[in-house]
Amino acid sequence: MLAEKALELIAELQRTIDSTLGPYNEDTARHVLEEMKALFEQNQKDVSATVAGENGLFSGVQLRHAALERNKRCLLAYIYNRLQHIKKMRWEFGSVLPSDVKLNLGEQEVQWFGKYNKLLANYMRSIGDHGGLDLTQDLKPPKTLFIEVRCLMDHGEFETQDGNIVLLKKNSQHFLLRSECEHLIRQGVLEHIVHG
Repeated sequence: MLAEKALELIAELQRTIDSTLGPYNEDTARHVLEEMKALFEQNQKDVSATVAGENGLFSGVQLRHAALERNKRCLLAYIYNRLQHIKKMRWEFGSVLPSDVKLNLGEQEVQWFGKYNKLLANYMRSIGDHGGLDLTQDLKPPKTLFIEVRCLMDHGEFETQDGNIVLLKKNSQHFLLRSECEHLIRQGVLEHIVHG
């Protein structure tokens, strides 16, 4: 059936819409592209035959063209939604993705993520005073500047903005600037202790 594999990509996308990003389905995407190439080549032959005077091929050309358009829309929707999910993860996890997530990305997606990181970093450096503004720091407006955190793993020494060195050992608790430890919280090194 025409465009069946393209629908599989959309169904796969629907299954993973609210969960973690599944592996890039390169085989199905390649199959869709091969089907599109075959449909296009057959349309080229039929259009050439029609120009040469043969009749009765127009409905087949229309059907194949509709299948081409459907495949294209499905493939673009699959790629676009994956990239949006990857962009969202950049804001959640920072510039380094967890290894289990990175394994699910295709080669082009990894390249896109790297380019997006560079563009975002360049933009953040260009705004604000004193070398830029980290837009990924506070995804939600902070209620206080300092927060109490517990270290979930041995991380070693951590230098604060004012030059103090804090030793982040497992189960140690610290009172740090939210802006300094937000990325460590997202990476799972620290845990925000909420009282009450």
